[in-house]
Amino acid sequence: MRPDTPAENVDHTAEAARLERTAGLYPEDAEALLLQAAAHLELSGDRPAATALYDRLLSSSTPLDNPHLVRALKASNLWEYGHEAEARAIIDGVRAAAPPDPAPWVIVAEALESHDELEQAQETFTEGARLLLTDVAEPSYATHPLLFGRHRVRRMLGVAHDEWDLLADTLHSMPVSLDELHDPKRVWSLGSDNPAELEAEISRLRAELGAYREALSRPFPVAVLHWTAAELTELVAAYPSLAVEYPSHEEHLTTIETSLRELSSSGTPNLGIVTGTVPSYEAFAASEGASPGDATLLPQYATTLAARGRAVAWPPQRGAG
Repeated sequence: MRPDTPAENVDHTAEAARLERTAGLYPEDAEALLLQAAAHLELSGDRPAATALYDRLLSSSTPLDNPHLVRALKASNLWEYGHEAEARAIIDGVRAAAPPDPAPWVIVAEALESHDELEQAQETFTEGARLLLTDVAEPSYATHPLLFGRHRVRRMLGVAHDEWDLLADTLHSMPVSLDELHDPKRVWSLGSDNPAELEAEISRLRAELGAYREALSRPFPVAVLHWTAAELTELVAAYPSLAVEYPSHEEHLTTIETSLRELSSSGTPNLGIVTGTVPSYEAFAASEGASPGDATLLPQYATTLAARGRAVAWPPQRGAG
């Protein structure tokens, strides 16, 4: 599934099966692909099958890049279909492990929040923030949901803002403030007969939807394709038509840097770099039924590598783990 495919047009069961097949073809990317497959199974309502995929990853002989993330997702999924005790035990284990990545903290905290364990959710968000944001001058993009989630839960608990809540307000870029979005009383305005109140709530919902869309884009960064010198030499030797795209490796590197800086200055978030290899590119071209010499395949190949979890964030950010 392409990142821009509307959700209502997705057959989640079929997409999960496709991703599982792809994981068989690219075992080095199995973790990212099977996590995507499990997400589709959750969306399809087949939560036991999603748990089976999480278990498959956790029992694999291949070391995982982020085992805490897999455990957090498993716990969240288990709780949704009645396995509360097991979910709580896993959540306690994730918290005790103190993962250096914000995603597991956010997932287990949101699982607690969604089941009205607000005090525990606040504690979990705070533990993650304390670990990842203490003495960090500039919070990375990946840590923003940690701060926003903490702000939301504390707003529901009715506690006063602290320094991290104020930081969350500063980082929030939508036109409606976090205090409005996280106002526990806002739900009542949907039942109001006052047109002004309803219009204000619609504005808040639009801003919130924008934030969700931004969050959903994270797994698929805007990725620029990079080739090492040796791989580029092999690529152009095998497919001379690509010499127009890649006159030299030095020019290739300059183009990458220029493209990333232009995208960054235009406000494009979540930029990344993916590194290609000739065998991988040839396999991608074959799967598309196209010639590797077709330059129009290059951006599609970059997007596919990013979707397989191969992108490295640009510029590298402190506090991302």
